[in-house]
Amino acid sequence: MANLQDDIAGSVVPARARTSEISKASPYANDQGTVKVMQEPLSQEASDVGRDASSKQELKRTLSARHLVLISLGGVIGPGLLVGSGTALSEAGPVGAILAYLVVGSVTWATMMSVGELATALPASQSHLVDFASRFLDPAAGFVLGFLYWTLWCLVLANELVAVGILFAFWEGARVVPQGAWIAIFLVFFLCISLLGVATWGELEFWLASIKILFLIVFFIISIVINTGGTGQGYIGFRYFRNPGSFTDFPGFVSVLTLVATQFAGTEITATCAAEARRPERAVPRAVTSVMWRILVFYVGTAFFIGLNVPSNDDRLANASSKAAASPLTIAMQRGGIEAAASAINAIIIVSIVSAGNSSLYVASRTLAAMARERLLPAFLGWTTKKTQVPVPALLVSAALSLISLLSVSSGSSTTFTRIYSISGISILLVWALIAASHIRMRSAMKAQGRNVSELRFKAPLWPVGAWYALIMNSFLALIQGYGAFAPSFDIINFVVFYIMLPVSIVLYTGFKIVFQTRIPRTSEIDLDTGSQLTHNLDGDSEDHATGLVRQADDSDSESRPPVDARTDGKSRSNISLPRDSDRASSPLRRFVRSISKVLA
Repeated sequence: MANLQDDIAGSVVPARARTSEISKASPYANDQGTVKVMQEPLSQEASDVGRDASSKQELKRTLSARHLVLISLGGVIGPGLLVGSGTALSEAGPVGAILAYLVVGSVTWATMMSVGELATALPASQSHLVDFASRFLDPAAGFVLGFLYWTLWCLVLANELVAVGILFAFWEGARVVPQGAWIAIFLVFFLCISLLGVATWGELEFWLASIKILFLIVFFIISIVINTGGTGQGYIGFRYFRNPGSFTDFPGFVSVLTLVATQFAGTEITATCAAEARRPERAVPRAVTSVMWRILVFYVGTAFFIGLNVPSNDDRLANASSKAAASPLTIAMQRGGIEAAASAINAIIIVSIVSAGNSSLYVASRTLAAMARERLLPAFLGWTTKKTQVPVPALLVSAALSLISLLSVSSGSSTTFTRIYSISGISILLVWALIAASHIRMRSAMKAQGRNVSELRFKAPLWPVGAWYALIMNSFLALIQGYGAFAPSFDIINFVVFYIMLPVSIVLYTGFKIVFQTRIPRTSEIDLDTGSQLTHNLDGDSEDHATGLVRQADDSDSESRPPVDARTDGKSRSNISLPRDSDRASSPLRRFVRSISKVLA
């Protein structure tokens, strides 16, 4: 612990320092009030060593704008929406469910606008969410955010591994394979995809997201046909809005708010992907602005169409024999006379699980690596492979934690699935609250330091109302997360499951501050320069302040160009030609999907 403390106190601050001293106000200042850094100029040999060390922890920028847009639109559409929307319908009624998606969707949108401004203002940063909290709030807050975000995605991965065994059991022939075997098979599959590099991961996510989006569009069309009596079952219209009714009760609506919030988890994944995206200052705004379409079309649209064709008191919503049978999409089609729908939807849910599990391991490993780069964890966790720039140690540690899914083999898969899902719920809300707080602090720092807001390439709409709305609402939703533990009677086990991450966060924050003596910096002291668009020529190349490298942007599908030493290259940065802003397409189908994504973006 002492070594780690020294590493933090001695490494984080010099990496951000722009002068030979850090003032007494530094969170890591010593008893004399200053921390000396870089007293002597670096020799060429030392510079080369620094570049080599830095390259071991840098991520490869190979994701393009089309990847980020499709991933933000459909990357995290999973069992939460395809199955959980049925719970929302039964608990709140059709109109109550739609309102819940709209309310939480507005919070999600406001949070994503904060993410967009932060990630665009700091495009050269490779730590992102962790970096935002560490820089603008406190290193202890960055540590807590990183821990919550990492455990969240490890738990989501474990959740998907449990669910995949349940879903395969839907087919009689697959029941001979034990639950533990399905967990092992898919965990190895996710590991293999991640080890191949972010280019392979991004391409797979692009196509899986496309499949899910296409499926939902087809479902919407079929729902219209069913509702208008096109399948021979008679005209339905808004019958189920009148009987059994549009709403159930207010407690049901409140419980659905927290349920829906967990379904939106992953929307902020764009910030994590930006660390490995080409031209993030352009790709990130396109991705975050597409969130509005995702909320209105896919989430609110799904709630609307299932509310039209499935009554909220249908027993199958809560008592089905499998997740496929419990999906309101399956029930809607079966009520419309399409009996074979269950098997097809089961397959689609498995596709969504593969996508969600794949994304979960990616985000978890990158979060752990980001914490290592911020010196919040041992440096070895940030080590990346030379060719594909994959953080292998972080990947393996994240995969190891997901093995808690094996508890389902002995304790019952349904119980494990529910408990893991509940634990992860409060984590995403706390993370979103910290993101909004980071955004507020960044704007305050810009004002205190005389920075012009007009210099920002992407400015969050409705500032400052949007950021404060995101902070307050996420905090409120986190506090009522465990509402189900109090009604109809108090349940101590559910109470612990719902709220365990709240005291854990407080303990981690307090412990980190005590051990490492950090404090919240004044707005006039916050670093707005390192990795910032304000000090980078983002129309061309961006300079890495820690290594003195100029990294040439490349928006083609080829691998990134090697770095050029800014201190020895005599070329003017303005003379470096800019890459094309388009992505090459290799097939008519790919061009078609790209055109759809551009329209949505």
